[in-house]
Amino acid sequence: MSTTDSPAEQAAEPRFAFDNSYARALDGFYVPWQPRPAPAPRLLRLNRELADELGLDAEALAGPHGLAMLSGQRVPDGAEPLAQAYAGHQFGGYSPQLGDGRALLLGELIDRNGRRRDIAFKGSGRTPFSRGGDGKAVLGPVLREYLIGEAMQAFGIPTTRALAALATGETVMRDAPLPGALLVRVAASHLRVGTFQFVAAQRDPDAIRRLADYSINRHYPDLADADDRYLALLRAVSERQAALIAQWMGVGFIHGVMNTDNMTISGETIDYGPCAFLEAYDPQTVFSSIDAQGRYAFGNQPAIAQWNLARFAETLLALIDDSADRAVERASEVVNAFPAHYQQQALAVMRAKLGLDDGADAAADQSLAEDFLGLLQRRDVDFTLAFRRLGDAAAGNDAPLTALFPAADSAPADWLARWRQRSAAAGIDGDEQAAAMARVNPIYIPRNHLVEAALSAAVADDDLAPFERLLAVARRPFDERDADAAFAEPAAPEQTAGYRTFCGT
Repeated sequence: MSTTDSPAEQAAEPRFAFDNSYARALDGFYVPWQPRPAPAPRLLRLNRELADELGLDAEALAGPHGLAMLSGQRVPDGAEPLAQAYAGHQFGGYSPQLGDGRALLLGELIDRNGRRRDIAFKGSGRTPFSRGGDGKAVLGPVLREYLIGEAMQAFGIPTTRALAALATGETVMRDAPLPGALLVRVAASHLRVGTFQFVAAQRDPDAIRRLADYSINRHYPDLADADDRYLALLRAVSERQAALIAQWMGVGFIHGVMNTDNMTISGETIDYGPCAFLEAYDPQTVFSSIDAQGRYAFGNQPAIAQWNLARFAETLLALIDDSADRAVERASEVVNAFPAHYQQQALAVMRAKLGLDDGADAAADQSLAEDFLGLLQRRDVDFTLAFRRLGDAAAGNDAPLTALFPAADSAPADWLARWRQRSAAAGIDGDEQAAAMARVNPIYIPRNHLVEAALSAAVADDDLAPFERLLAVARRPFDERDADAAFAEPAAPEQTAGYRTFCGT
């Protein structure tokens, strides 16, 4: 701090109470590095709610000292910037070294709820892991990550979030010159399956043990004294991922690039690149421009999560058992149990979406849910609206739901009769059922055409108003509002059919 600062200026300087456990505990798994200062930073959006949650002064962050710290022009006191090393399977192919090519971990804070949180830059310039890239980010993808992270938070889905989005004042070359931007991301940690793959490739049992112990202490402290704690770690990560993917499927979220370096140990959603949301229900939906084979299609996400967990299990084998054969057998039991864990979580999600309790036969409820989804798929019905309008049917008004189907289609009525019979057998009150369904079935999602329109306005015209409007709607996804009716409408089928998303933060 300059001694010439006035008292007001001094009071406006943000204070980050960093406690950098990753830097202390995992030397050798990162490279100390400095962010490249943004030449002419401009704060586009500050997440004041998140700042308060982190114990930070939002007003100070929005001021000149905060802007300097958020843009890399000044590293906050106590920060230990570093680029994390990790490997990963990308579309099934193994890359032995990926790492933070455009990201940089500033440090860790303990938030107001006692949770340890990473503060990281995304787009702060080249690192030793950039592999020829420029390490920078551009405006559209930065705003997308901010928006989708906040939407997922509003849905109640574990997610990384953006503390701030900034324009850097420079032009970044992609397929065309684009405005540069910087994201300040907050995460429970940035530990990934790919982190374990990188360390395991060194064939140093002490190193992988150190990483596993750190992960347990940070994310699963109740396992610290457990027998077989490394097998328990695998099981705990598997169960969190089962719950996470079930929640994704419940809102029609397509991650788009479920590489092992994009699967966190904490169970948070991370790296919103070519992500999107379903409109007409189809498990084979792919919106990512780079997923030509459909590996990461909507309906494939549970199986891909299991595949990624198998890669995680491979990194832990030497810790699980001294006998290689026994280690494989024991780890395989956990990985092979994933589909059952996922189905249990998915059924709980679907029961809530259908307004049902968990007291009936699971197989019958699973069949009821699958038949509803099959009905939506055969009739090209919007996934989000179908579940929302089913809530209207619970309250006694079938018209909004049946209007989504072709005229004179008897299939919805036939299915509704089965659903009502199941609800009545459980003694579920219709109005209470409708209210409960409205709390879990969003009326608003970040519809892809609206996202693209908002990002286009920001990039082409420096107009953030559409982004701000969409963000405000996305943060309140369950409360239906007449003024926001346009945000609930699907895109035209031809627009959805041609929609593609791209990586490129």
